[in-house]
Formats: sequence, C-alpha cells, structure tokens
Amino acid sequence: MSTDHRATESTAQRDAAVSHDAYENYELPIEGFKGTADEIERQWYDKCYVGRGDTVKQLTWRAVIMGSLLGGVLSLTNIYIGLKAGWGFGVAITACILSYAIWTGFYKMRLAKTQMTILENNCMQSTASAAGYSTGGTLVSAFAAYIMLNGQTLPLGLMLAWVFFIAVLGVTMAVPMKRQMINIEQLRFPSGIAAAETLRALHATGEKGMRAAKALGIAGLLAMVSAVLTDGLRLISTRLEAFQLSTLVGRFSSSTLGEAWIGRTVTFAWDPIFIAAGMFVGMRVAISMFVGSILCWMIFIPWVQSSIPEASQLTGFRSLVQWTLWAGTACMVTSGILSVFFQWRSALRAFQGLGDMLMKRTGTRDDKLTAIETPSSWFLIGQIVSLVALAILGHMTFDMPYWQSFIAVILSFALALVACRVTGETDTTPVGAMGKITQLTFGALSPGNMNVNLMAANITAGAATSSADLLTDLKSGYLLGANPRKQFIAQFAGIFLGTLVTVAAFRMLVPDASVLGTDQFPAPAAQTWKGVAEALATGLSTMHPVKIWSMVIGGLIGILLPILSRLFPNQQNWIPSAAGIGLAWVFQWFYGFLFFVGALIGYAWQKKNPKQSEEFLFPVASGIVAGGAIMGVILVFWENGREMLKQIFG
Repeated sequence: MSTDHRATESTAQRDAAVSHDAYENYELPIEGFKGTADEIERQWYDKCYVGRGDTVKQLTWRAVIMGSLLGGVLSLTNIYIGLKAGWGFGVAITACILSYAIWTGFYKMRLAKTQMTILENNCMQSTASAAGYSTGGTLVSAFAAYIMLNGQTLPLGLMLAWVFFIAVLGVTMAVPMKRQMINIEQLRFPSGIAAAETLRALHATGEKGMRAAKALGIAGLLAMVSAVLTDGLRLISTRLEAFQLSTLVGRFSSSTLGEAWIGRTVTFAWDPIFIAAGMFVGMRVAISMFVGSILCWMIFIPWVQSSIPEASQLTGFRSLVQWTLWAGTACMVTSGILSVFFQWRSALRAFQGLGDMLMKRTGTRDDKLTAIETPSSWFLIGQIVSLVALAILGHMTFDMPYWQSFIAVILSFALALVACRVTGETDTTPVGAMGKITQLTFGALSPGNMNVNLMAANITAGAATSSADLLTDLKSGYLLGANPRKQFIAQFAGIFLGTLVTVAAFRMLVPDASVLGTDQFPAPAAQTWKGVAEALATGLSTMHPVKIWSMVIGGLIGILLPILSRLFPNQQNWIPSAAGIGLAWVFQWFYGFLFFVGALIGYAWQKKNPKQSEEFLFPVASGIVAGGAIMGVILVFWENGREMLKQIFG
C-alpha cells in the first residue's frame, strides 16, 4: 500500500470519526431558542454549528453530483404527475433516503472509500430539490397554459433560459429571508424538520438515535404498505381495484355524504402524508385550516351555487376553486405582508449586509455568523442578472415592456415573502395562489394581453417555489448545524441539470397543444391559469362582484388576525392563523380535514405520554412522509414508466 493511499484512508477514517462524534448525542433544536435576535443566533452558533458545521465535511463533488442525478430522475416524475393531476412531490426526503441507500451500497461494494457524512447528505438534498422540484413547477402551469392558448409551443432555447433565470431569481431571493424566518422567527417548515429527522435517524449509531431510526423505518414501511393498499392494488390486478382503500373510502363517502357534497370536495380521503404533516404543524394552524375548509367548501360554495346562476351547475375542485381562490389568496397576501411589517427589525437585520454593501461599508468582520451566512451581494447579483435576462426574454418573445418586467420581479419578491411564510407554517406553498395575484395585477396593467399575463405570473410562481424550497432545505441544515453558505451553493448547483432535464422532459411529453386537456394529460393547473388569463383579458370590469367582495373580505381578515395576535400575545394560541385559513380556500376540503386529524393525533400523544412523544413524534411523522413519498414515486413509475420512456426516448 502506498503512502499516499494510506494517508487518504487515514483522512477518510478521521472524517468519519469526526462526523460520528459530532452527532452521537446531538438533539435537533426543533423547539428553537429563546431570547433576543442576537441571543437566538448566538445560541444556535454555539450549540449547533460549533463542532458540526465547522468540522464535518459538507459541500463535496460527490454530494452535488449525486443530488443532481437523483433530482434529475425525480423531476421526470414531477413533470408527469403535474400534467396528470396538477400535483408535485417534494423530492428532498426521497433523495435523502435514496442517496444514503445508494452510497451505502457503493461503500459496502468498495466502490466508495467512505460513507457520506450527514451534512454531505444534507447538501445532496438541497441539490436534488433544486434539480427535481424548483425548476419544473411552472412548466406544467404557465407554460402549458400558454401552449393551450396559442396552439403552439415555445422554442427550446427560450424555455431553457426562462426556466433557468426564474430559478436563479427564486433561489437568490431567499437569501435575505433566511435569517429572518429561520434564524429569528424560527418558523417550523415541517418538511425541513422531516428531512433533518430522516438524516439524523439514517446516520445515528447511539441507542437513542437507533430507536428513532427504528421508529422512522417502521412508520415509513407502514406508509409504503398503505400507499400500495390505497392506490397500488389495481396495478397488480384490475380485480383488486374494488378492494383498494381509495375505493372503499370513496364508497363510504358516497353513502354518507352524497354526490353533491363530494362534488364540493367535501369527501373523506386516506392519505397518511397529510396526516403526518398535521402532526408537524400543530393544533393552532391545523384547526385554522379545518375551520377555513368548513367556511369555504361547506358554507361559501353552497351559497355560491344557490345564489349565482352561472355557478349553479359547477362541480369539482377545478371549477369551484375559481370562486374560492380570491378570498384565500387575499387573506394570505395581506397577513403575510403585515406579519413581515411587524417584524421590521428582523427584516432590517436581514438586509443589513445588503445595505453595508451598497454604502461601501466593510461590515462587521468579527461577526462569525455573517461569515457563514450567504452574502447579501449574492442576492443582489442574482436579482439584477435575472431581472435583466427575464426583461430581455419577455420583451423579445411576448412584447412585454421592460417596466412591466421590473414590476413582475418586485411583485415576485413581495409574494415570495408570503409564500415562504405560508410554507413555514403549513408546509404547503401556495404557488398557484401567488401566481393569480400577479395575473390579476397584469390584467389591470396590460388588459387583453394574455401572454404577458401568464408569463408575468410565471415569474412570481417560479420564484415563490424556488424560494420556499430553498428555505425548507435550509431549515433542515439549520437543525443539523450546517453551514448555510455551502448549502446555498449546493442548491444553486442543482439548477443547471434540473433545467435541462425538466425542459427536455416537458418538450418530449408535450410536443404540441393536442396532448393537453386530454384524458392522458388533463393538465388541471394549466386549465386554471388559462381560465384566469381569459377572464382577465378584458380587464377587471368583467370580474364577478362576488369575487371582488371575496378579495376585500379575505384581505381584511388577513389584516385583522395578525393585529389581534399582536394585541393579545398571551391569547395567540386561541387566535386563528390567517395563513391556515387562507390556504384552506385554495385546496380541497379533505386536505384541511386530514391536517386536523394529524394535529389531533399529535396533541393527544403529547398529552398522554409527553416523554414518549418527545422522542418519537417527529421520527414517526418523518417516516410516514418519507415512506409515502417513496412509494408514491414507485407507483407512478410502475404504472407509467414504460409510457414515459417510450414518449421520451421513442
């Protein structure tokens, strides 16, 4: 054995030992820290970062390459599901587990010299999220709607550039938000917690960690079995479809609720992933979502159907959400912006580095926290480059005036603040709702121009998706004591391959407009965007008064609830969450119900056995999310893999 080889092996063993010792008895700071902003950040630095983020290997080529490849593969699934159902899987947890399993296999086969550290896995997760999720969302909504409206697709080079610069805009937009929402306010970002718990359980070797890993594994296995029993039996045999959980629950809903209520999305459903999400968000937000669901789908919608002739025959989520999204979106927008205004000191702190740069000050070189946070200059560069690129693309392709591109980017930042806050509280990013606000704005600024309407909203929705996705990943890194600057670089690296794969896959699956709106690709998200663009083509004067009043009332509620929380801080837990109520108006009733069920289970567990709950609640919930997501991907490939490969590769 050569001296160089022995030295390399010794270094690898030392790195593995450092990683093991750093996390052997480490507790994730899920409940956060108390004190002033400075005290909170200092506590995290001393208790989480020191001994972990400053010593454990994190940003490596193997983490970035593995994350890019996994994200690229999973992005194919998200494009296909998005065209089918307007839905997308978050790929972070799935990528974490797959990466760990694959690399462990490489290590055991001696194809890799060392295992990935927990922070390498975390970086890999960030890269995979960017490659598999941040770049594809607007393709199945705004781009598909454009194709349906114009009867033709867009040039490949234009699509690549547009998707790439929107992703850059969103990722860099999250830079000033991170310190406020994660460091200071310590928003939960439930999927970020789930990813951190998953990584800790996978890498644990201590007795407590192994118990958590076992709980996570059992919960994940049960969730996978549940997914098969819910929607996988029909793939084994069509005769088994009658015995699927989805079929049985559907029959129960039909017999107890009736078709009229089911048409209003008031139906029972079985999806453990949303129950687990409710265990994360807690009772206040979950109750708010459930109350909002009742107000929307059981009171407002029946009134609309009985009082408005043109809505009397409407049924199904796709049609009815056109009446509900205005109130929900307005509520989320006003409450999100007002909450940020209340935290103006934290916001000022978040932008302090940017102010120092613009005023040519050197900043506080002794601030160790500033040294590891993503520089504000990166935010400024990313925003300027993206703004210029998108303005040129919009002007050359859609005749979009340069000043309108500027407004679209400014509006995107404001609405991304809202989307990220809603994601932090509820684990659901209201991308469609944020896009509708931009569509409404440009319906007034550029009446009759549906292409400008769609592409301006495309900027907002894409930026909001990328920002919320990055913050979710940064939350998991925050809990693990990772270096946020290195994690940002990993996320940015994933944009490149993600753009290539998602655009190429979309072009292959949607060669022209004829495949959209069919049984094969109903494209529900695109149908919604197309409908709003058409409705706003002649300006706001064509909007129904009920929708306008819904926006006014929803906006006022979004203002009132944060003010009440501010005036009565001791009663804050009894004051509904504006984000939770607003979100309930832009998705189906049964989602709010499932969130509530999950929160109720978590609450009962905490009350009955606090010690056991503290140790196992989050690992169990994380396992359910991870197992359900993995099996969901497997079922999609099982059912459609041959068709997908045939369409992509001929």
